[in-house]
Amino acid sequence: MLLILLLTILAGLLLFFFFYKGYKNTQDIVINHVSIDNAITSEQTNKIRLLQISDMHLENISISPAKLYDRLQNHSIDLIALTGDFLDRKRSIPRLIPYLKVLNELNPKYGIYAVFGNHDYVLSHPNFNKLKQTLDEFGCKTMQNQNDTIMINGKRVNIIGIDDFSTKRSDIFKSYYGLEKGYNLVLTHDPNIVLDMKDFSFDYLLSGHFHGGQIHWPKPYHLVKMGKLIKMKMVKGLHHFNGKPFYISEGLGQTGINIRVGSRPEITIHDLTLETISEKHIVELEQEAEPAV
Repeated sequence: MLLILLLTILAGLLLFFFFYKGYKNTQDIVINHVSIDNAITSEQTNKIRLLQISDMHLENISISPAKLYDRLQNHSIDLIALTGDFLDRKRSIPRLIPYLKVLNELNPKYGIYAVFGNHDYVLSHPNFNKLKQTLDEFGCKTMQNQNDTIMINGKRVNIIGIDDFSTKRSDIFKSYYGLEKGYNLVLTHDPNIVLDMKDFSFDYLLSGHFHGGQIHWPKPYHLVKMGKLIKMKMVKGLHHFNGKPFYISEGLGQTGINIRVGSRPEITIHDLTLETISEKHIVELEQEAEPAV
């Protein structure tokens, strides 16, 4: 009996330590810097610095708006990309506002762009509209299978916002419709969509969704149902598929149980060289996407 009691106490202590350490990890927020250079010559090229924040999950976020500003205020940001999963409860919508104010205080030269994730679509339709309205009111251009173009030193940058793949809201043809030749930057939530984009040109794609496994120990077995990329061991960070680079953010917040093991909350700064990998597919796609008369 004494041995059983001692083993029970030991197991309890180990479990407590596991959850305590996991909770502390949620407060160990890292800023990752990624440099993407598609240039094939040594000539001077246009560059842009992009801040990506994904999977805020405001119900379980471990950084305050003030601390977020402290971490980012000394970085010069050209563009901000928010890649979905802001929240999944109506009462969390007001909590988003101070974070949006902070992002605006960073004065991104070319604005803030946002796409939605599967958790955002848990909201009822009126509450989802309230979330979208809140983002719009604070200067975010929300994109649901849409695109926009900005000009940087005479270089056309196409920003392509593809809606959430995991909830079957993605429409790639619609997202690319009307594009002219330029640098194609794709924003989306679920990175699995890259497996369906063989015939769609992009120079860089930003996503989130997996949380780096969140509990990535010993392996993120719980992610196995979240798409083919998991089986390909593409869970976080920079990857390539069909020669095209894409990035999977570990996200800033947590979902479900508020711990992280083998992963950290992430803020990402991407330095991009605005040279296209290929412009041929864009011309072909324009023709394919042309609506029937």
